[in-house]
Amino acid sequence: MSDKITIYEKPTCTTCRQVNKILTESGIDFDKVNYYIEPMTAAKIQELLKKLGLPARDLLRTKEGTYKDLDLANKDLSDDEIVKLMAKHPELMQRPIVERGNKAVLGRPAESIRAFLK
Repeated sequence: MSDKITIYEKPTCTTCRQVNKILTESGIDFDKVNYYIEPMTAAKIQELLKKLGLPARDLLRTKEGTYKDLDLANKDLSDDEIVKLMAKHPELMQRPIVERGNKAVLGRPAESIRAFLK
């Protein structure tokens, strides 16, 4: 696989830093996107979900204050509605997301990306 790797991250996140370290130590060239500074569009989030093979709800950070404030555990929302909320509130998304070509993986735990790199 020769496609460029992109990590969608929050630089202060411990797991994101661990994924960065794994990639750097492996000598892999990659791009980083801090999606708190460069927010993802709903279309980009949909694209990543498709590459991840996950429904939108599986990408939600359920312990996040915003999740609780919006009472998302008790709402019956469509994937499109959840994606729009994640675009508006990036803190709702699990991180890091590692994208390569037509595939992506959630880097939780950080070691899970090793198989993805082969």
